[in-house]
Amino acid sequence: LQLVESGGGLVQYGGSPRLSCAASGFTVDDYSICWFRQAPGREREGVSCISSRDDSIYYAESVKGRFSMSRDSAKNTVYLQMNSLKPEDTAVYYCAADHREYTDYNDLFFSPYDYWGQGTQVTVSS
Repeated sequence: LQLVESGGGLVQYGGSPRLSCAASGFTVDDYSICWFRQAPGREREGVSCISSRDDSIYYAESVKGRFSMSRDSAKNTVYLQMNSLKPEDTAVYYCAADHREYTDYNDLFFSPYDYWGQGTQVTVSS
């Protein structure tokens, strides 16, 4: 099972990049999938997650209204559309997947994930 993120880079304040997480070895529809991020000197935090049970999508308060997560079953890929970026969004962004059916915000954001991508750096210039 493999997850490969792409789409990061240096972005201007207010920019709108889209991150991709291409999955192989499993079907994204059947797994709980989350985007996490980790900034230098800070703990990793959940950004957005999708439940495999009912396709509900959840967002951290810090990104709600600016970020949008989606899933393309045909491409077996998950996306994170990031809008109105701020310097505090600077971090390495990871996608993670788990076969367990996490069903609500706390489950999705704070349960363990077995599979992780290598991460993609997003740097927002002010």
